[in-house]
Amino acid sequence: MAQLEVSDFAQAVVDRMGDCKDPRFKQVMTALVKHAHAFAREVDLTPDEWMAGIQFLTATGQKCDEKRQEFILLSDTLGISMLVVALEQARGAKALKDKPGEQPTEATVQGPFFWPGAPKKELGDDIGEGHGEPTLYHGRVTDTSGQPIANCEVDVWSGDSEGFYDMQKGDSMSLRAQFRTDRDGNYRFWSIKPTFYPVPGDGPVGGMLAKMGRHLNRPGHMHMMLSAPGHERLVTHIFVKDSPYLDSDAVFGVRNSLIVDFPKHAPGKAPDGREMKQPFYTAKYDFRLVPSA
Repeated sequence: MAQLEVSDFAQAVVDRMGDCKDPRFKQVMTALVKHAHAFAREVDLTPDEWMAGIQFLTATGQKCDEKRQEFILLSDTLGISMLVVALEQARGAKALKDKPGEQPTEATVQGPFFWPGAPKKELGDDIGEGHGEPTLYHGRVTDTSGQPIANCEVDVWSGDSEGFYDMQKGDSMSLRAQFRTDRDGNYRFWSIKPTFYPVPGDGPVGGMLAKMGRHLNRPGHMHMMLSAPGHERLVTHIFVKDSPYLDSDAVFGVRNSLIVDFPKHAPGKAPDGREMKQPFYTAKYDFRLVPSA
């Protein structure tokens, strides 16, 4: 066997996949191998540097548990999560190119703090009492042609007034819930006005960001996941318009169409009829879901 030279290793690995039966897997792995080898050659990677990379990935895996996903955080902070979301969105836009109707609501990252099984609540319930400044979230869910989507599941979650999520503070769920739209596609619930917060910095990803000279902060946002039969699931945020870090989100998740005014109101009757004894905010946003292919 002829000895392989620096420029030969990538192709040698690709050639070993000649018996692969999965065309898409082969395509992805071929590109991965070629780009990874090209990266190593471009930076003239040393054995010590490669071992440091392996140790970093090992530590990233060791930091993961049932409530913390350090690999998602790594993907988010390197911009890969949002790149994949943007690619999926571009595919959807291409499929809708010749169809009448409005553009669908833009997606963004899910993030590492989604917790399945949030409590089911009734429209208008308050999930934020005692956790921050009261805010009424309301709007409508339709498809791209404007037809209301009844019984759409609206899964919501956010951090508290100090920027911490429930799973960072204990074992009980708070500031998260599942709602269902009414027959006209309307949703409404009370929570808090979200504040900016740092992503976890006590793990290997936090160390990486510090060495990069980057901050850890995300602008204030409410996570929203919408699911309805016959429609593509939407994972997105509502961003607070006056929040810091909209221009430098640590995970690159901000979309201009998702930035929302949070007007402040004096005590009195809220748009849903509730009498408020303290100042409160409102956030109105209408969602448009893509019909399934």
